[in-house]
Amino acid sequence: MPELPEVEVTRRSVVDRITGARIEALRLGKPLRWPLGLQAQALQGRTVRDVRRRGKYLLMDLDQGLLMWHLGMSGSLAFAPPGQAPGPHDHADLVTNQGTLRLHDPRRFGAVIHVHSETDPRARKLLDGLGVEPLSPFFTPEGLHAGLQLRRSPIKSVLLAGDLVVGVGNIYASESLFLAGIRPTLAAQRISRPRAARLHAAIRTVLQQALDSGGSTLRDYRNGLGQTGHFQLQVKVYGRDGEPCDVCATPIRRIVQGQRATYYCPTCQKA
Repeated sequence: MPELPEVEVTRRSVVDRITGARIEALRLGKPLRWPLGLQAQALQGRTVRDVRRRGKYLLMDLDQGLLMWHLGMSGSLAFAPPGQAPGPHDHADLVTNQGTLRLHDPRRFGAVIHVHSETDPRARKLLDGLGVEPLSPFFTPEGLHAGLQLRRSPIKSVLLAGDLVVGVGNIYASESLFLAGIRPTLAAQRISRPRAARLHAAIRTVLQQALDSGGSTLRDYRNGLGQTGHFQLQVKVYGRDGEPCDVCATPIRRIVQGQRATYYCPTCQKA
C-alpha cells in the first residue's frame, strides 16, 4: 500500500493541474529511499509535460528529463494548501506556478528520482523487471497461464512478485483469488488454463472496482486532492478473518505468506 489503483488514482487527480506547470523549486526534507540524482536547483525553470504511470511509479515528463515518484509503503502525493508549511512527514515539495505538489511519507520508503529518460540505467534498474500492466490489452489469459506454468511458488506469492503481472498488491491479490475461487497456497503451475482465465478476469474486475472506488485507504492514503479511497468497504476477504463469508458464511481465515497476511474462504477457495 499504496498499490496500482491508488497510484493511478493519484495520477488522475494531479495530471490536469500539474501539466504545463513551470517548476520554481524542489524542496527536500529528510532523505528518502534513493537520492534525487542531481542538484534540486537544476530543476528550476523546467516545465511539466505529462504524468504517466508504470506499475507503482509515477513518471513525470519534463521538457528536460523525467521525475520518477514512488509513494513507498504509506506515502501520498497531493497539492498542498496555499501557504501551508511542510509537516514532519512531508519530505518533498515540488513548487510550481500552478501549486505545490507535496510528498507525504511517514515511513520514508518513497522517493523522487531524476533521470534523463526511461532508458537511463537508474530508470531501467527500477522498471525493467516489472510485469505486464493488468488493465492493458497486453495482459491476456493465455499469457497469464503460460507464465504461471513456469512458477512453483504459491499463486499469492507469484501475484505479489510483480514480474509476471504488475500492481496486484496484497489487498487485490486476496480479493482476486477469492473471486476466482483459487486458494492462495496453490502452486501457480497447478492452475489450469480455464482457472487462469477466471483469475485473469478476476484481477481486472477487482482492480477496476478499486479504481472506480478511488483506491483503498487503510491508514494514510489520500489522492492528489486529499480524498480517501473507499474500496476497503467492499472487500470480501481482506482483513475479515473470523467473519462469515458473504457467499457461504464460512469464517474467513488468515494465514501468513512471505511475511504478508493472506485472507481466504476455505469453502469457496477449496483448491
